[in-house]
Amino acid sequence: MRRLQPFAAGVLLLAASLLAGCATSGPRQQPDTAGFVVVTLNLYHDRDDWPKRRPLVIEGLRALQPDAIALQEVLQHGTLRNQAEDIAAALGYEAHFVSTDPEGETRRYGNAILVRHPILARGGVVLQSLQDSRTLAHLRVDVAGIAVDLYDTHLHHTPEGAALREEQLAQALAHIEARDDGAPMVLAGDFNAEVSAPELAPLAGGFVDAFGSLHAGADAVTTLNPHYFGADRRRIDHVFVRGFEVLEARRVLDAPDAAGTWPSDHFGILARLRPARTR
Repeated sequence: MRRLQPFAAGVLLLAASLLAGCATSGPRQQPDTAGFVVVTLNLYHDRDDWPKRRPLVIEGLRALQPDAIALQEVLQHGTLRNQAEDIAAALGYEAHFVSTDPEGETRRYGNAILVRHPILARGGVVLQSLQDSRTLAHLRVDVAGIAVDLYDTHLHHTPEGAALREEQLAQALAHIEARDDGAPMVLAGDFNAEVSAPELAPLAGGFVDAFGSLHAGADAVTTLNPHYFGADRRRIDHVFVRGFEVLEARRVLDAPDAAGTWPSDHFGILARLRPARTR
């Protein structure tokens, strides 16, 4: 939910969707009936004793076996390995990290997508305002012969920042729509707003809230850990989908260990998906 202090300027505009391969031609096949599993989680960067939280995140994700993991508040610095790369190495995934901080800087902060499917394209974009450290990460992956687009973002955090979140989402959607060729799509992350918030209204036209589509009482479910946020019980972490049928959606990584250590200050959301059948 919160962000680090803005880093030095020198914002790097990231190359968008650099092709690393191409989708398989010919008739597309449906992937296996287990579905395509996505998890989103705000890591809380290195706050609150990351060395103790790290194994809870890794083992929790290992038990879930997601196909893709969207991470926010990913940090690296002189004594901390990039958290996304660290988690990916532990799980056998490949990480794609996107930051407003130029490559080569010791301290970098941003979003990341971890996958275990072949990567067809990768990219991202910096979101306004430039001092807000917000980005949109993108991967296109090959899932059983189907190209799937994965997007991960983290919008502005302050309660009075609805206008800035609206602007950031508009930038993100413009980037997404310019690359949309009809492939199934996931847009996940920490939006710092509930689905019903006016600034997220543009998503209603083309995306489905995976969790809300299956749970009648979704508005009463929080993704903000009460241990850290107290009475603030909003659901602000989301998996939005287009071109997918939602098979399952639930909250994950939402319990402490025996010593009372929590994986993060946010709870994760898991969505099990299947590409929608077309004529």
